[in-house]
Amino acid sequence: MEAWFLADRETLATFYDGGFLPKSLPGSATNVEIIRKEDIEPALKNATRKTATKGEYHKINHGAALLAQIDPAKVEKASPHAASFHQFLRGL
Repeated sequence: MEAWFLADRETLATFYDGGFLPKSLPGSATNVEIIRKEDIEPALKNATRKTATKGEYHKINHGAALLAQIDPAKVEKASPHAASFHQFLRGL
């Protein structure tokens, strides 16, 4: 789930309104599947540690809200596995 967030960094910046450090995020927003899973959550915490309103990224407190706001088209473009999963869900 966190890798999908990295595909839509604009939404992350908006969600973490003020103090967000986008340069702390690893890899590229156009290919999130090459980013090591164990690097993602610590990077999100680092990128959000100075945000005033929400504070440091927390999976339980922020994950669902972020998931609802990110752009699925950006996620599909940056992650072939997500695109395949979305296609499967649309076929149900």
